[in-house]
Amino acid sequence: MENQNANKGNDQNADKKAQKSKVSRRQFLTIGAGVAAAGAGAFLFSGCGSRNVLKIVSSLPRTGSAQGQTDTIVNGIRMAMDEDNNELLGLKLVHQDMDDATAAQGQWDAGKEADNAREAVGDKNVMVYIGPYNSGASKVSQPILNEAGLLQISPACTWPGLTKKVPGDEQSGEPDIYRKSGKITFCRVCPTDDLQGPKTAEFVKNTLKAKTVYVIDDKELYGAGIAKLFMQECKNLGITILGHEQLVKQNNYKAVMEKIAKLNPDAVYLGATSQSGAPQIAIDMKGAEMKCPLIVPDGCYEKAFIEGTGVDLFKDLTCYATIGGRDPNHLSGKGAEFVTRYKDKYGKDPEAYAVYGYEACKVFLEGVKKVGKKDREEIRKAVLETKDFDKGAVGKWSFDANGDTTLQILTISKVEGWPFKLVQTV
Repeated sequence: MENQNANKGNDQNADKKAQKSKVSRRQFLTIGAGVAAAGAGAFLFSGCGSRNVLKIVSSLPRTGSAQGQTDTIVNGIRMAMDEDNNELLGLKLVHQDMDDATAAQGQWDAGKEADNAREAVGDKNVMVYIGPYNSGASKVSQPILNEAGLLQISPACTWPGLTKKVPGDEQSGEPDIYRKSGKITFCRVCPTDDLQGPKTAEFVKNTLKAKTVYVIDDKELYGAGIAKLFMQECKNLGITILGHEQLVKQNNYKAVMEKIAKLNPDAVYLGATSQSGAPQIAIDMKGAEMKCPLIVPDGCYEKAFIEGTGVDLFKDLTCYATIGGRDPNHLSGKGAEFVTRYKDKYGKDPEAYAVYGYEACKVFLEGVKKVGKKDREEIRKAVLETKDFDKGAVGKWSFDANGDTTLQILTISKVEGWPFKLVQTV
């Protein structure tokens, strides 16, 4: 009886295995047929998928307080793609929106930026890497992308050492340390800090009539760099620097601001961003009852700076913000048309760098049209050879030999609410 039952059990197991094999085979054939039928569908957008895709990657801080600014950069990128109906040379244009920030940091993270760059390099459909937003992040991704020969266009990184030698900073090895391949792969459509820092010092002397300043920075590449350039020009102009404080992000800066208040400077200059402590420094400056103006750079030229401080703060604290280029609300011609289209599409005003997201994508797409095919090296060369470009929204410009825009303009605005109030453009 045991043998019969055992044999019967063996027969049933064999039948089940056979049925399972048939089902597995049917499933395999069904999946295979689905893949074939979906050829231009789901698998079209995979990293190593169809050759009919041309992919644009952006790497920006999409987590934390910079998200408001980077939302508008991404919107600008997609508006440029929409103008070509998301198709070019018979290729489907696909945008991959990468985040280089972490919730823990609340801002960009070196590990995330490196991972994004490597992922972009490994995807042969990617023809451009738009980003990053922070100059420090560029130091991470630029060497990775350069080694692979992948074009990188930043809409917002302003530290000059990323593309050229900075006087007095020769020991850093910049920019050669980012270009081990010997080729230039990094370029940017925004003006650089060697314009912003010195021109801000001129504004402090000639418009604010300040004779003394106190300088603070966040110890990061961008913040410390622009503060250094500002101080160099202050010395040239005869402005006395009462002190220079480098501060990492912390809960408050009350003790520091009380110390500075006792020195009674004519102005305080802050090299920092909305993410690296600038709002709290403004709050504590008011708390120390300081009456002199605060001047902040483009890393604070965003709604997040207002949100971090509260608009009522600026009823008592005079604050000016600078940015390379023009405020979107004061663009003309094609720039004004871009702003109108942006408002119609998204129902709100673009932040300052939205137009540079658009410009970065636009100059890339025009380079692809010139090359006429999907080829990283040919596209890189075509974009970097751009001259008298006027198909974007910021005016006519070219890339110089370093990969920088020739359009060098500085906007200075007063912080009273959002949007900021234009003071002057130089």
